[in-house]
This record gives sequence, C-alpha cells and structure tokens, in this order.
Amino acid sequence: MKASDTASSSSAVSPAVQPSNGPQHVAVIMDGNGRWAKERHLPRSLGHQRGRRAVRRLIESARRANISVLTLFAFSSENWTRPAEEVDALMRLFSYALERDIKDLHANGIRVQFIGDRTRLPQGICHSMTQAEELTSANDGLHLMIAVSYGGQWDILQAATRLARSAERVEVDLDDETAVRSCFEANLSTANQPPVDLFIRTGGEQRISNFLLWQSAYAELYFTSCLWPSFTEKDFRDALNWFAARQRRFGGVEE
Repeated sequence: MKASDTASSSSAVSPAVQPSNGPQHVAVIMDGNGRWAKERHLPRSLGHQRGRRAVRRLIESARRANISVLTLFAFSSENWTRPAEEVDALMRLFSYALERDIKDLHANGIRVQFIGDRTRLPQGICHSMTQAEELTSANDGLHLMIAVSYGGQWDILQAATRLARSAERVEVDLDDETAVRSCFEANLSTANQPPVDLFIRTGGEQRISNFLLWQSAYAELYFTSCLWPSFTEKDFRDALNWFAARQRRFGGVEE
C-alpha cells in the first residue's frame, strides 16, 4: 500500500515503465471532483466536467504505457443516494461524454465495456452504452472498462446467484473447487479479464469503497492526495514506477 502526495510534484513526466515491470490491469477511483471545485469556489458540476478532462488524459497515458486493461469507477451504486440534482447532472455529463468521445476512442483502437447494474440507469444511456460496446467490440487496443452503477458487493452477489442457478441445473459440481471458481469468475462483470494489478485512488482517502472487491485481492494499492481533476500523466507515471519497484509475493515469502 502506498500513500503519496503527487499533487506537489513537478510537471516533468517520469521515465516510462518497462512493460515487463508494469501492471496489466489498472483500476482507478477518480475521487476529488467536488473538493477540487469547492477549493476554487466553483459549482460541483464544474468539478465533474474538469474530471472528464482528466479521464481523457489518463486514457491516453494508459495507451502510451501499454496498459492492457483500464477500469474506471465512474458512478458507484452508493452514488444514487446523492442529491437528485447532482445525480441528474452526472447522468447528463455521462451521456454527453459517451456521444462526444466514443468516436475518438474507436479511432484509437480502444475497446469500451461498461460494468454495473444497468437496471437503475436511464434507458437512453443504456442504449448508448450498448452502441458503444458494439462499435468497439473488435478493437484490440486498450480495453477500457467503465464502472457505472457498480458496487463490488453487487457484483459478487449477482455472480454467486448465477453460480447457484448453474448448480441447480447440475452444470457445475459444487465439490469441485476449481470448477466453482471458474464458474463464479465467469459470471463476474469483469469475466475473461485479468485481476487488478494496480489500484489507484486519488483525493486522499485510503479505502477501496466497494470497488472490484474480488478482482483486487492481490492488487497493489496506491493512494494519492491529488484531486482527480488535477491528476496528470506524471502522476500516473509516478504510480506506475512505484508499482514497478514493488515485489509482489501473492501470499508467499520474500525471495
């Protein structure tokens, strides 16, 4: 686990991490939009808009760093409890970003996938999400997963429910641990993707907030006080370089 203050770092970009030392799957909690706006006496909605710019910077940085999978926590299942006007503003921004950015993502060979409980989302947004996934499904560049109306506990529960139904149909032997694990992971929203290697959270909080709970079992946790709209390519490189220096033991002993 790393607690870092990248907000005060210089603007120079750190040397690139060698792919062999870098993470395959990076997950990011993009925290601090509201506080960024408050510090500048701006409306929270403007903080979210500036946060979108940071998302675009990060996607390009991830492409340059040869990251295979990038998962972004855009809207949690708990975010539905926020004031209705803020939720509405976030949904409008999300819809706008989908329409505005999907062509560029596709042109850059990025495959887009959305994970989360779509039953709670507006029908129009669900339609746009499906269109984006279909448009980019054959792309073989960066795999961008965007978590919307997502919660790690929800993900585990829905996968476990499907596992139980498979067992009822005698499609999986519950006494076979390997088969059970395989069936369970195949029903997670991140099916067929590698586990999280590097978990980044901006904004200073040091918790994982119900994000990719199963998938992050052995992730390296990197926390920075940098508020999300201020997160730069250098900040991302700092996290990658920190990761490259880690010795991952996965429960074993140090060599």
